[in-house]
Amino acid sequence: MDEIRGSRLLDLLRPAIPARLEEQFAALSSGQRRRFTERVTGRESAGQAFSAEITGTAVRKPSGEITGVIVLLHRTKETRRNEDEPVPPGAPVLSALDAQVLEGVASGESTAQLASRLYLSRQGIEYRVGQMLRRFDAPNRPALVARAHALGMFAAGQWPPRVLPERVKQK
Repeated sequence: MDEIRGSRLLDLLRPAIPARLEEQFAALSSGQRRRFTERVTGRESAGQAFSAEITGTAVRKPSGEITGVIVLLHRTKETRRNEDEPVPPGAPVLSALDAQVLEGVASGESTAQLASRLYLSRQGIEYRVGQMLRRFDAPNRPALVARAHALGMFAAGQWPPRVLPERVKQK
């Protein structure tokens, strides 16, 4: 607990859309909202990432005046497709090659462009994209990118998109 004492809550958690959590708390404080729930990622004291849902609720006096905010953090688990596959904390962890493919898909590269840049066949790219579509439970490439973004896979505010280093398996 000493590691987090004195820290701002917003510095400890990472929402999918960085400014959104601050906006949600501002809306609670001003009385525009009574409650909100957002998906976030955070870090344990040992440095391990985790996924959670944060719920903020405004506490009011009978007169309607806001006297405080209650914050609940509920950890969530990633679902796994294979029982032998370890459940990674937070968002999935990708191989370096899959991270490059995902970055290319996110930046709008075609299968042929990705195959040429990564020295793979078009079928190899399609295979890797297909595996990620199933893993992220996405029906198509735009949904794959949206899901990866929602899981906090990409560095915020960066173009072209880059998968965060902690989401890439180290050899």
